[in-house]
Parts: sequence; C-alpha cells; structure tokens
Amino acid sequence: MNPIIQMLKEENVSEEKINELFEALTENPLMAMGIIQQLGIPPEKLQAIMGVVMTQPNLIQEAVEELGLDFSKVEAAKAKLKEGL
Repeated sequence: MNPIIQMLKEENVSEEKINELFEALTENPLMAMGIIQQLGIPPEKLQAIMGVVMTQPNLIQEAVEELGLDFSKVEAAKAKLKEGL
C-alpha cells in the first residue's frame, strides 16, 4: 500500500475521503488543501505526511494510480498551479 494512503488510514481517514482528496489533487490542488484541513489530522501527523509528499513526490503518482484516478490530470493541475505563481 502507498505510504501516503497508509498514513491517512492510520489517522482514520475513510476511503471515501482519501479518494476525494486525491481527486481534488488531480483537479485543483488548492481545493485539496481545504480538504486536508477538514480531515482533523493532528498538526504533527500532517507535517509528517507533508514531509513524505515533499521528499518523495513520486508517491502522489503511485497513490493516484493505486486509487484508479487519472494521473494526467495531476500534471495538468501542477501546470495550472505554476501559472498562478
């Protein structure tokens, strides 16, 4: 199992919320930040998850594929995010 998904499950995040989060990541990363804040993950645990994401960004692709989502949307979302900066 993908370590990001595993960490979320350890924090009792439902499959539905995990799918919603990664779907938001593929469509609108800023919206995903709002979803993350609503999950109620303690700040120290959230920091650990974000650390994994930052040091191993390939895990996002693996998680998206594991959940059966379209990774090309992640690439498009990243491009949109860079345009906005």
